[in-house]
Amino acid sequence: MPKRTVVSYVFLAVSLCSFTALCVLQRAPMADLLVYRAEGAAVSHGGDLYGLTVTEWRLPATYPPFAAILFVPAARVPVPVLKAAFLAGNALLLAVLVALSARLAGHRPSPARLRTATALALWLEPVFQTVLFGQVNLAIACLVLWDLTRPPGARARGLAVGLATGIKLTPAVFAVHLLLRGHRREAATAAAGFAGTVALGLLVLPAASADFWTRRLFETGRVGKAWIVDNQSLRGLVDRALHGAAPDPAWLLPALAVGAAGLWLAARAREERHGVLMAAGTALLVSPISWTHHWVWCVPLLAVLLAEGRVRLAVLTAALFTARTMWLLPHEGDLDLRLPWWQQPLAAPYPLLALALLAGAAVPGRPSGRPPDPQPAPSARSSSASMIR
Repeated sequence: MPKRTVVSYVFLAVSLCSFTALCVLQRAPMADLLVYRAEGAAVSHGGDLYGLTVTEWRLPATYPPFAAILFVPAARVPVPVLKAAFLAGNALLLAVLVALSARLAGHRPSPARLRTATALALWLEPVFQTVLFGQVNLAIACLVLWDLTRPPGARARGLAVGLATGIKLTPAVFAVHLLLRGHRREAATAAAGFAGTVALGLLVLPAASADFWTRRLFETGRVGKAWIVDNQSLRGLVDRALHGAAPDPAWLLPALAVGAAGLWLAARAREERHGVLMAAGTALLVSPISWTHHWVWCVPLLAVLLAEGRVRLAVLTAALFTARTMWLLPHEGDLDLRLPWWQQPLAAPYPLLALALLAGAAVPGRPSGRPPDPQPAPSARSSSASMIR
């Protein structure tokens, strides 16, 4: 076996074992995983899905009914076994995301490099938090990225985007992106897939579905306080800058402007990979709540930067997503609202980076004009709960 192969296996094993040991030593509660398990139990036993709260932090169910249906098997598994399964499953999903990110970037690295990249990516703050809390962000990103890196016109392309939207709503931005890129059939497939998840929820959980779609969907406060440093959306940035919960126009108007500009830039991007990344950044910016662990899209961003030879920018981006500056600031209680001006950038590194990248794409002279025909994404064969407070 080549030395490089052995080293990559050892490096990956050390990274995974170190992470597992850290979880054991800190007795990681995987609070979001416990919410998913409770949702599955509520579906199985006819409980009040959106009335439940779990753990000492009283975390509620916040996803659509379709997601709760998917969590039913989790309710039948003992908690220690479930935690181990989610830890292993998320590690595997990270490896898949790294491979899909390479495919998006049009690059085909060796298996040894993929293993090394997976070992390193585990310690990026969004990925680390996703695994630590038993979140589903990696699964959502894999569904969307797998779908969008298939060639235009591929059978049922868009369906996975629709299913991902049925689980967590924010992937709906990618359906809009498909439409604006001229992939009308794929956008319609995504819409049909999402409609199917809603229909299934109505069929299995009619009362919970009515409750969610007419009431709970609009209660963003159920998810958590928008002004805490955990929230790396445009709204979180504005709330902290104004030292209090900003009135809706103060963040909603900028969010609408950024959303429109981001989707326009994504639609006109010459490279499909740039369009996908801009759509992802736009979704994270305009969502009222984008916890730090939602930013797992840093993995494909880094893959694209490296594939394009922008090594210095890739290193700086990796450092930003590893530094955890928001956690180094005073943030207990309401200290998030008392940060001085010079700490504000440290409290919002992810949205500031996304805004900078969108601004860079909008600079005149950059290749942002849309090509006459959409460029197919390279195939593998043809291409080289919130945070606990």
